[in-house]
This record gives sequence, C-alpha cells and structure tokens, in this order.
Amino acid sequence: MRAKGLWALLAALRAGWCLLPQAGYLHPDEFFQSPEVMAGDILNLQVYYPWEFLSSSPCRTIVFPLMTSGVTYWVIKSLQQLDICSSCINSYTLLVSPRLLFTVFSFILDYSVYRLAPFWEVDPWKALVLLAGSYVTLVFYTRTFTNTLEGLFFALLMVLVSSRKSDGSLVGPTSSPLIGIITTAGFFNRPTFLAFALMPLLYWAGLIVDSQKSIKTVINHFSKLVLCACFTAIVFVMADTFYFTSMDLDNLYSIKKSSLFDVISELNEKMIVTPFNFLSYNLNPHNLALHGSHPRVTHFTVNGIMLFGVLHILAIGAGIKTLKKYIHQLIRVRSFCHGSSVHSEGSPTLLLFYFVPLAFLSLFSHQEPRFLIPLILPLVLFSTSQNRAVKWRHVITIFNVLGALLFGCLHQGGLIPCLCHLEQLMHSPESSNHPRHYTLLFAHTYMPPRSLLNIKKRDTHIEVIDMAGSEEEILCQTVEQQANNFTCNDCHVFVIIPGTVRATITKCSVSFKNETLIFPHLSMEDPPQVPFLFSGNWRSQLGLYILQVDRDQQHL
Repeated sequence: MRAKGLWALLAALRAGWCLLPQAGYLHPDEFFQSPEVMAGDILNLQVYYPWEFLSSSPCRTIVFPLMTSGVTYWVIKSLQQLDICSSCINSYTLLVSPRLLFTVFSFILDYSVYRLAPFWEVDPWKALVLLAGSYVTLVFYTRTFTNTLEGLFFALLMVLVSSRKSDGSLVGPTSSPLIGIITTAGFFNRPTFLAFALMPLLYWAGLIVDSQKSIKTVINHFSKLVLCACFTAIVFVMADTFYFTSMDLDNLYSIKKSSLFDVISELNEKMIVTPFNFLSYNLNPHNLALHGSHPRVTHFTVNGIMLFGVLHILAIGAGIKTLKKYIHQLIRVRSFCHGSSVHSEGSPTLLLFYFVPLAFLSLFSHQEPRFLIPLILPLVLFSTSQNRAVKWRHVITIFNVLGALLFGCLHQGGLIPCLCHLEQLMHSPESSNHPRHYTLLFAHTYMPPRSLLNIKKRDTHIEVIDMAGSEEEILCQTVEQQANNFTCNDCHVFVIIPGTVRATITKCSVSFKNETLIFPHLSMEDPPQVPFLFSGNWRSQLGLYILQVDRDQQHL
C-alpha cells in the first residue's frame, strides 16, 4: 500500500508540474520539432520553421506533430472560435496544451511497467515508484520530444513481445499486426527506433520459432507483420508527400488546371519518404559535425550517468559480470527464450534490451542525453529485480531531486517566462489601442520559440532577432543599429540576455531605461562564475535580463 500511495503522489506531481508549468528549457527540439510547426500551420502564428520541415529538405514526418500538438492547437482554436473561451490562445495554452497531452501519454510507460513486471518477476509497484520518481519521467517524458514518442513505442513493443499466462507459462505471440504497425510508426517518428526495436523483434522471433511446430504458422506470423508494416508505411508516405508538396499541388490545380490523374501523377513523382532523407543526412559525418561531435563513449560514460545515475552504473557492473558468466548463451538469442528460464535468464535479457540500443546509438558521433530516454523502461525493470536499487534508494532520491531542479527549473529557465512576459506586454490593452513596433533581440540564449509570443502572420510590427552566441562586437553593432533606427518613431527595442554576460551589453554605446530580471535562469553555455554565486550579486548570475533600449536618450 505504501508503494501504491507513493506512486499516486508522484503521478500527481507529474501532472501538476506540467500545469504549473515547468520553466526549464531542455533543448530547442522540444519546440521546433512539433509545437512551433503546428502553431504556424494551424493557428497561423509567426513561427520559425526548422529546415527538417521545409519542402526542400523534408526529414521529419508530419503525422505525429499533427496528431499531438496539432490536435491540441485545433482544440483551443475551436474553443475560441465557438466563443467558449474568448482568449484560449495565449502563451500559457500554447506551451501547456501539447505538454499536457504528452504527460497523459507518459502514463503508457506506467502501464507498460505494470504489465511487464510479472513477466520479469519484478514487484510492479516498486518498479512503478522507481519509474515515476525518475526525473527523466518527470521532465523529459512531459516534453514534446520525438524521443518521448520513441520511448512510448519502445514500451509498447516490449509489452507486445512479452506475454505470460496466469499459470506463469509463456503464450505464443499473437500480436504480429500490432508489432508491425508500432515498429513502422516508430521508424517514421525517428529512424533510430530500429536500434531499440532490434532486441524486442529478435526476442519475438525466437518465441515464434520455439512456440510453433508448423512452418506454415511461422510464415503466417511474419507475413502479418510485414503486411501491416507496409500498409503503415504507405499511410505515412502518403501523408508526408501530401503535406510537403501541398503548395506545388495547389499551383498544379490553379495554373495548369490539370485533371485529378495529373495531380496523382505529380504526387507519385514527388513521393517523399522522410526516414530515408533523415538517414541520408545523418549518415554523413560532415552533417553530424554541424550539430556537434562527441566521443563514441559519451553515451556510456556521460549521458547514461547524467540521465539514470547509479542505475546506469549498476547495469554496467551487472553487464560485465553477466558477460563473463553467460558469454556462450548471449551469443545465441534462442538460448534465453524458453519459458522455464525467465528467472535465471531474465536479467541478461533485460540487459540486452538496455545495452544493444545503447551500443548502436554510440556508433554515431552526435550523442545527446535525450537520445537515451527510451531506455528507462528496461533499466527500471532490471534495477527493481532482485532489489538491486533498494540499498541505493537515498542516493537515487537525491539524484532525481537535483536532476528535476536542474533540468525542470534552472536550465535556460528564464526564457519561457520571458516569452510569456513579452507576450502579455505586446498584447496589453495599451499596446492594442496604440500599435507599436517591437524589436526583440535575444542573445546567448536557446533559440526562442516564436509561437509563444502569439503573433499572427499578418502582424508585421513585431520583429524577433536571434543572435545566438554572437561575439561582443557583432552584438553591440546590432543593438546600436536598432537603437539608432530613426525611420521608426514609436519603436520599442528589447534585449534579452543572461546575467552572466550582462556586462557585455553595458560596453555598447546604448543606454537602457527599463530592466526586468527573470529568476532563475542557468546558461550552461555561459555558466556563472563561482565567486559571484557567493556574493550579493548572485541572483544576477542566475537570471535572465529583459533590457529596454532608451531610444529617446539615443536621439538626443
């Protein structure tokens, strides 16, 4: 009962913190691979379209953005149009509504753990507490990452390939169509899903061969999987092709006045398979280097520990011991697919579910921690078995509290509240009655998601300039140019910059009349100096400044 109550409390924390909302900004992809694109397409807001969603370089399927952020934005748009909610579209709903849907989806993980725990002879509620208490679940699985969906598909796939009767014996696989659908959907979401799907599919294939005496039945299972996988792929290809060529098709109708047959022919000629474009781009080492290159051991030595802490270390230690003891059995996958050996062979199998994807992802030079978040499921099951995590529970608790604070609150934590503050300022009654021109200049922050500013595409009086990590000279030159723009009479220029580089902007030949500090904000690209953290100016080092340029002073 204690474990059940603790899980319920952690589940409520997950949902509540999403609604609060979380201020931490993990990575630009949480916005620019779904909500930002859908805000432009469905709500007609000014957004920044990433290159992956341009018709010239389509590398991401549009299906899942439409089914997640697209659905939530369509709902709030409909509520506003029906006058059920007069101001449904604002920075809060634009931020929280997609996250809330992903938070609901995150409980698929909990369901999967509850279903899988008996199969691997694990206490389900202890495993659920370990899962729900992880900051990876609390933070990463409530964000709009494609990695989040990848983790959910991986969990569902593990459930489908792991079946047990009430008497404890294994059942023959009967989910071939669903396995085909989920594998293909996961592949179109992120082609790296094949690394996660490999072991479940091999495990399922072993069960198929061992449980069926008729070769005809075996072929029937594989045929169902392949047919459903192909059908699912066709649906994705058609949806992506229609989306990325829709503008060309409109031109085809209006300019050439072509028949339906001509349109279909044009569609076939421009068939778009986004996973192949994704692989073609990412298999080029030069392209990966543009996003950052890391040593091949980064996932093993850094990212795994950053995400899972002592659980990752325990898995490595157990993996080394198991490799020494069962080297011959591990080579033959079939050797641990027999129903009578789940207890003795369960742990090595779970380790393979964890380390095989980890090894494949380590082949790529670009390695980010979020790529590993799907691995939380086999790791939680493994760590709960034989009470491995019990004696480390205090360390695990402290680690997850610190991780939640760092990534859920501190990391780039001022940028989202800053955008919400600016959205309220620009949509205030005073600004609405007297239209003004706003220039928002962001420097040394993550890329700001324009959608949270809630600016319609037809509005041209708001300009967003992302200076990224520009050098001092270029930054000052741009700020001075905006401040001395005499062609604009009623212009308001705001500079958004972390407190750690606040001194840089003071060197520019510009004066400021208003200053707003948003706390907390931690920039790992421009980290605070430790001595300043123990001074009276420590809040400045952990804050984000919104500085309004005094253009009246500049014109004197």
